[in-house]
Amino acid sequence: MPSLKLVIANKAYSSWSFRPWILLTHFGVPFDEVVIPLDQPDTRARLLEYSPAARAPVLIDADTTVWDSLAIIEYLAELRPGLPVWPSELPARALARSLSAEMHSGFQALRQHCPAQFLRPVRAIPLPAEVDADVRRIEQAWRDARARFGSGGPFLFGAFCAADAMFAPVVNRLHIYDLAIGEEARAYCEAVRALPAWKAWIAGAQAETWRIAKYEAI
Repeated sequence: MPSLKLVIANKAYSSWSFRPWILLTHFGVPFDEVVIPLDQPDTRARLLEYSPAARAPVLIDADTTVWDSLAIIEYLAELRPGLPVWPSELPARALARSLSAEMHSGFQALRQHCPAQFLRPVRAIPLPAEVDADVRRIEQAWRDARARFGSGGPFLFGAFCAADAMFAPVVNRLHIYDLAIGEEARAYCEAVRALPAWKAWIAGAQAETWRIAKYEAI
């Protein structure tokens, strides 16, 4: 049986849960999955059973509990040092970590106005200029990583790694809100969306019965 347990929120809406989930799934790391739907009367109480922060995702490894998507990714890199969670070369690894941290704490306009919604039909909506500024910065960051370290494959650092997992929800946002991006960024997004792990997450979201009206209305 898997030694790891990953507690996540709804696959239809939880961008934070998606990040460690797609990384674990892509690398074939076995884990048990616990889904706690958001916005339910018992959501907080159920999350508190696994984490003092009462937020998903949470990774449980025997007596060790790790919460927050980036912390989980770093734990996985230490737990399974043979997996290419981060790029092997120091300069590439430094950039991958920097971009992941920027994603973790930044791009607030994009997050606010284009919330994650993995089942939403593709449709543009009116957006403020701040969202476009976030998208331009994301494109610049992707272009830089690809130019410097991406020659070995279609992802930011050639092969899929933690930085791609961190930006995977952005790929979803760019797609479902039909945001204008250049051909290079579009090709990268298509490579991420073609991953079997991506498709498995979408299939899981489609199988869920919970829906949250405030996200469905956007």
